Amino acid sequence: LGRELLIAVKEGGPDPAGNSKLKSVIAKCKAANMPNDTINNAIKKASSSNENYEEITTGTTPVDIRYKDGANIDYIDIPDNYKLKSVTISQSASGKYFASILFEYENQVIEKKSKTFVGLDFSMHELYVDSEGIYANYPKYYRQEQLKLAREQRKFSKMEKGSKNREKQRIKLAIVHEKVANQRKDFLHKLSKKLIEKFDCVCIEDLNMKALSQVLNFGKSVMDNGWGMFVNFLDYKSKEVGKKLVKVGKYFASSQICSNCGYKNKEVKDLSIRQWKCPNCKVVHDRDINAAINIRNEGMRIVLG
Repeated sequence: LGRELLIAVKEGGPDPAGNSKLKSVIAKCKAANMPNDTINNAIKKASSSNENYEEITTGTTPVDIRYKDGANIDYIDIPDNYKLKSVTISQSASGKYFASILFEYENQVIEKKSKTFVGLDFSMHELYVDSEGIYANYPKYYRQEQLKLAREQRKFSKMEKGSKNREKQRIKLAIVHEKVANQRKDFLHKLSKKLIEKFDCVCIEDLNMKALSQVLNFGKSVMDNGWGMFVNFLDYKSKEVGKKLVKVGKYFASSQICSNCGYKNKEVKDLSIRQWKCPNCKVVHDRDINAAINIRNEGMRIVLG
């Protein structure tokens, strides 16, 4: 009832004579034997509060979204053919709440003919190198915060379990982790959007990242750059606009094949070889750029036949 009083006051003011909703809520309060002083204090508190509520309904359940006066709220006009399916409220480890609103609508995507192609070769430190010789230059957000994370983790570990200070430190640690995750996600969103806007078809290798991190002992680097998340972003962004994400086979020897003449050089299996000269056509290759070109060519073959 206190929540209903707050909503009624915020929507129509604290005077029951000019606010029928508030009048109805007051009647409910009296029916529940709530003292008049309590009702009046609740109305006074609600009128002076700087919190607002927005109420939306999913199915038969009302959901209240509370925010401070002066908050920057952006409103989006929802088309009439959008059907509200659910609202999911979640809480992050740092204590922030998020509302995920799911709508259902019919959208017929027209598939575009692929004319421009790009190949991406996974890079442990750069995220990828593309077939045009451009590096993604991933900023290594986790590495940047590694010392701070270790320091905050040590403080947390030394505190008494169940204490208020330990809970405060847990939130501080969670905020640092959250910052790293948000920076990574923002970078990958922008990068994937840029690629999908520029090319009709993005070609990548079908890699098992978990196995790669375990076999080569590069777990920290693999997990830091978020390749799996990046692929997911490319996948759904390409589908939304009728473009393609093509995955070439995991056993395709992209690094060993000369992109100029097609000669397969098995000696290049050694990962320490970063440049090599083709024994057949004598062209000198950068390992990663050559692999990206081969991935692009294989993707073109798959799409165009």
